[in-house]
Amino acid sequence: MRITTNAILRNYRSNLGTSMANLDTARNKVMTGRQFVSSAENPGSALRAATLERKYVKNLDYISTAQNTQSFLDSQEDAAMQISDLALTLSKQYGLEALNGTNADAETRKTYADAWRGAQESLLLSLNASYEGRYAFGGADAATPPFSLTTDANGKQILTYRGVNVDPDPNDPDYQKTMDTLKQLSEESVYLDLGFGLTVNDKTGEIDPSSAFNTSLPGINVAGYGKTADGTTKNMVLLAGQIADTLEKEPFDQAELEKLLNAFDDGRNNVLEQVTTLGTKSQFLTATKDRLETDKLNLTTQLDNVVNIDMADAITQYSWAQYAYNAALKVGTSIFSPSFIDFMK
Repeated sequence: MRITTNAILRNYRSNLGTSMANLDTARNKVMTGRQFVSSAENPGSALRAATLERKYVKNLDYISTAQNTQSFLDSQEDAAMQISDLALTLSKQYGLEALNGTNADAETRKTYADAWRGAQESLLLSLNASYEGRYAFGGADAATPPFSLTTDANGKQILTYRGVNVDPDPNDPDYQKTMDTLKQLSEESVYLDLGFGLTVNDKTGEIDPSSAFNTSLPGINVAGYGKTADGTTKNMVLLAGQIADTLEKEPFDQAELEKLLNAFDDGRNNVLEQVTTLGTKSQFLTATKDRLETDKLNLTTQLDNVVNIDMADAITQYSWAQYAYNAALKVGTSIFSPSFIDFMK
């Protein structure tokens, strides 16, 4: 088999080009820290990396949402605790002391009445508490103050929740309609996707409650709405005003005050139940954040394995590629070995 000089040169140039390409690839890996720069270099790994990166970004969004939601829940819990603490002071201090026979004179009762009216304003402020422009107890509408307290022409206080009277008159023709509206408002939900596999019913368009996190706490679930069986309002804000009126009224009706105080105590117990519910939701949210942080760590590890290089191995490969390239250059100097032409004269 005859091997020509041109054949040797062609093979040499081809092999030298391969050595240069290998050296460039090894150099790029060391400089970028990545196993590949373009998807063409490793289509399989590039596809997996793109999938992992989407999951990673979505997970970061879940974590951010969970953190913001936790802050919002904290604002709800703080406001509910303020209402509970104030209600405890009103019930166990001002209420019991006003019922005490030694404090039954009109002047003393007037002082307690003023305290109840001041507390009524504080309750209203807590129910309209907001966090970063969102009202904590606004239900599905967190953009406007949920509660508004006014007085009608007869001097009767009227409290509305998102424009609906929370203590409608049973004699009103629209009483049942108003109560149905209040019930709907009390059941409102605001769902957030926190990575539970958000599911929406194709027919009804409703979100599956088990696939999302509900951040809504309608204020009427905290303060109460409607009336008891004996016709007493269940709303704590209105009760505070009625207790103040009873303390100022002459002759003093102790039985009426006791009835109102018992209703107020029931309302305070309801607030404590809401605080407990918020605490449970907060614990669940904390566990969710921990899970998301774990997912973030796992995704980071997987991305690192797919995209990034082992620097020690990359430097070793680069050194070997550099050695092979230098060797190829040295081989080039000996390609033109002496031929018959060199000995002709």
